[in-house]
Amino acid sequence: MRRMNEKVILVTGGARGMGAAHARLLVDEGARVVITDLLQEEGEILAAQLGRSALYVRQDVTQPEEWCNAIASAENSFGALNGLVNNAGICSFAPIEQLSLDQWNKTLAVNLTGVFLGMQAALPAMRRAGGGSIVNISSVEGLRGSAGLNAYVASKFGVRGLTKSAALEAAASGVRVNSVHPGLVATPTTRNCDGYCFPIPLGRAAQPQEVSEAVLFLLSDQSSYLTGSEIVVDGGLTIGLPHKCLPPESIF
Repeated sequence: MRRMNEKVILVTGGARGMGAAHARLLVDEGARVVITDLLQEEGEILAAQLGRSALYVRQDVTQPEEWCNAIASAENSFGALNGLVNNAGICSFAPIEQLSLDQWNKTLAVNLTGVFLGMQAALPAMRRAGGGSIVNISSVEGLRGSAGLNAYVASKFGVRGLTKSAALEAAASGVRVNSVHPGLVATPTTRNCDGYCFPIPLGRAAQPQEVSEAVLFLLSDQSSYLTGSEIVVDGGLTIGLPHKCLPPESIF
């Protein structure tokens, strides 16, 4: 039996990369998926590939009215909304003294305010459906600091905390809220980051599908007793440095 059994899931930032991998796996497991993104051509192509179980809706996650439209599209097309994957995100690199206010505001608007608006819009629909599951995509940068990623780190720590607060509020109505914290993932955005793999104990970047498996688990009934939890998918990156990264005299 497929794990999603015709549940209706909305995936933001779903046109490519991790979001597209989430959408493909969810459809394979029996879900009906609303893919939202600003990348209209890519989103429409993916939805066409996935067939009648998928729908593309153009959406800017920072705009409340576009959230209303996306939720309405899910309910009108598929009859309900059972799950939400807040996957859309952007990243900006700059030392804190060189980080512009515009960069800061834009990063937080997409990565954090978008998650807030998504949960705010989705919760009433999910209650109408009798409950469901929200998965917020944070990052290992929501667990630690990283030089040059100040706005990104702040936004992903925010997603982590917001997830836990929302989980407390939503539990009574049968909606679970959890976060996923990927490390380096092999997508077009990270194709130039191969050298970053050296401190990862498993020695490689994750494939998008490996993150999608964690998302699928949290959306499915297999995780029925998990809420306010965080799943780290990082190949051991946040555990510490593997031995090969340390000078021999520091191991013992």
